[in-house]
Amino acid sequence: MKCSPQPGSDTTAWRILHEAESDLWVDHFDGHWLVQTRGAQYPDSLLSLGREQARSIYWRPRDKAAATAPTRIGGAEVKERFAVRENGASYWIDFAAGYSCGIFTDQRLNRRWVGHMARPGQRILNTFAYTGGFSLMAARSGAETTTIDLSGAYLAWTWDNFALNGLSRVGHHGGKGDAIAWLRTFARQGRTFHGIVLDPPTFSRSGKDTFRTDRDYADLAGLAVSVLEPGGWLLCCANTHRLSAAQFEKDVLAGIRVRRRSILSHEAPPMP
Repeated sequence: MKCSPQPGSDTTAWRILHEAESDLWVDHFDGHWLVQTRGAQYPDSLLSLGREQARSIYWRPRDKAAATAPTRIGGAEVKERFAVRENGASYWIDFAAGYSCGIFTDQRLNRRWVGHMARPGQRILNTFAYTGGFSLMAARSGAETTTIDLSGAYLAWTWDNFALNGLSRVGHHGGKGDAIAWLRTFARQGRTFHGIVLDPPTFSRSGKDTFRTDRDYADLAGLAVSVLEPGGWLLCCANTHRLSAAQFEKDVLAGIRVRRRSILSHEAPPMP
């Protein structure tokens, strides 16, 4: 078993292993490992490797409820949240938080891309934002950000991440609630953005409305492009195995074209 090396000196959190055939994920958070499996048992193959390379090892089966915190397998106990760095930015990590501990490490290159694309004075919208990683990278580049998430706790976590990086909240806005409802509101208000991040969960429910990535992404992309400035950009992500890369791209492009917007260019960046 071979684990990926540290990406660079400005990063202390990254995914070091993903074995699709065995449904195994290992994330490294400044010396602390978070292991996730589809199975209900910790993989024996990681015991010796983890002891050699990690200060502590935590494990969570993915088939448990989203709120389930990981179990300590070995090493030092992590009792409080701690900070890690990724692409030069700092993020709070909390192993007691349940489904995810603060950042999804597979989005590392996409967060870096947003930081490169955002410009001072631009307006960047981050939907389904979780703890605001994309917002943080845009803000570090001088952009004005709007961060949308259903959870008030995650919005508060976003502002904690801003403070950890010495960023003021002036010029940065948060909206609690359904991202699709917010997009419709922005369209009615005539509000537009220079860049928009779409990173929805596989499935979500808000009131009587449901969203499924493999069914509704074209509509989501079309709604987002209706509030996008000419020459602006969309970052579209899909967290599902039900949708092939080719079908996902087809859905995104179809949703944009329905709104009679011309696509200047598009690309499919690799996973880190």
